Amino acid sequence: MALPVRQQLTYWGLATAGFLFILWALGNVILPFVVGGAIAYFLDPVADRLERAGMSRVMATVLISVVLVGVVVVSLLVVIPLLIQQTNGLIQAAPDLFNQLRGWLTEQFPNVMEEGSPLRQSLVSIGTTIQERGGELVQQVLSSAMGVVSVLVFLVVVPVVSFYLLLDWDRLVARVDDLLPRDHAETIRRLAAEIDRTLASFVRGQGTVCLILGTFYAVALMVVGLQFGLVVGLIAGILTFIPYVGALVGGALSIGLALFQFWGEWWMIVAVAAIFQFGQLIEGNILTPKLVGSSVGLHPVWLIFALTAFGTLFGFVGMLVAVPVAAALGVIVRFVIAEYKSGLLYRGVSSGTVERPEDEA
Repeated sequence: MALPVRQQLTYWGLATAGFLFILWALGNVILPFVVGGAIAYFLDPVADRLERAGMSRVMATVLISVVLVGVVVVSLLVVIPLLIQQTNGLIQAAPDLFNQLRGWLTEQFPNVMEEGSPLRQSLVSIGTTIQERGGELVQQVLSSAMGVVSVLVFLVVVPVVSFYLLLDWDRLVARVDDLLPRDHAETIRRLAAEIDRTLASFVRGQGTVCLILGTFYAVALMVVGLQFGLVVGLIAGILTFIPYVGALVGGALSIGLALFQFWGEWWMIVAVAAIFQFGQLIEGNILTPKLVGSSVGLHPVWLIFALTAFGTLFGFVGMLVAVPVAAALGVIVRFVIAEYKSGLLYRGVSSGTVERPEDEA
């Protein structure tokens, strides 16, 4: 005899509350395991393709891990030091940039920029604040990501966790499937498959788009000689996760920097603008349709809310799990709405057979 629905809801509600409490209590302690699990999920399709090509799961996992470690080593030796250097340089240069902007505005709009005006004081305050607080902000970001677990442990644990999870991914999925309550197994499998499709389309797809565009922006801006091009490319690439935001923020920042650096050389400023225009063209016509798809079901406002809420409640780890949880909740909410619309509460039928929405078509 199956448990009453109310009792089942009680058990699942307690399990969900316990999971959220553990996530909040452990905080950054579970960061390497979350990152390792995300890497394994991201690379599982690659391992499956290598298996279909005739390679064993062990060899596929070893090959993927070696390539991944190589990319991380190159990043640690080349990209990250340069990124930190450019970030510090941008922070130090901020007051000078705002002084130049203030001088240009004073020439063009002397009445607005007169001594003691609110706009003039705001520009001075912004430049000084960025210089004073910018380095502190970078340190806070790094410490929030690595505060509990040292960098050395993080770099050791993440590859090990991702290796074993990637190696045993299919067996882990089978074990979880075996633990599903039998009365609801088919429904849970259907929802899990839809959640996986959403995550595959958005997290894997959009993550790949962010990586490609961030690399393109950084390399292209550095090739044309824009100072701090690597930082701008990284910011634009990360913010591409939210549609249109990456291009708007990155384009505005890069064009603003180009105006100060290449003033008088209009072709260079046009070249910087053309880089972001070309990036948007590639993203909209090739990358997003091929890698993400058109119907992912994650609205940008819902993404921003999830990132803000989970980041506030659970810190850096919360921001990492925000998008997967938002995708899962979106699928579950759509399922609940569909069930509600097919029931008596919505349709208002007090007797007789309830027509399901698909029966009306």
